[in-house]
Amino acid sequence: MKGANGLAAYCSSKWGVRGLTRVAALELGHHGVRVNSVHPGGVDTIISNHDGRPREQVDKNYGNVPLQRIGAPEEIARASLFLASDDSSYMSGAELAVDGGMLTGQYYEGMPGAPGVEAAP
Repeated sequence: MKGANGLAAYCSSKWGVRGLTRVAALELGHHGVRVNSVHPGGVDTIISNHDGRPREQVDKNYGNVPLQRIGAPEEIARASLFLASDDSSYMSGAELAVDGGMLTGQYYEGMPGAPGVEAAP
């Protein structure tokens, strides 16, 4: 959903999934087929935690994410189940970011709303 240095192949493939989702939704929607995609942020799997560190230790690397932690595989699975269910029957061509808020923006250290900064009275 955004670029990242050193991850050209990964980012390119994710952009490809986004385009394919929209094209497939257009081509298949009139046949009653819904097409959506799930875009996880950091998830506690071998890709993001290749040495099997405890989740509490891995979470320390996610201070720039609003939820302040890495995601669990089960959280991605539940979002995927939602898209496969009738509860999402009017969704097609959607990109569901399941990323702990990673795509919302960035924190400016020391500014109101940043982790560790108290709100103004």
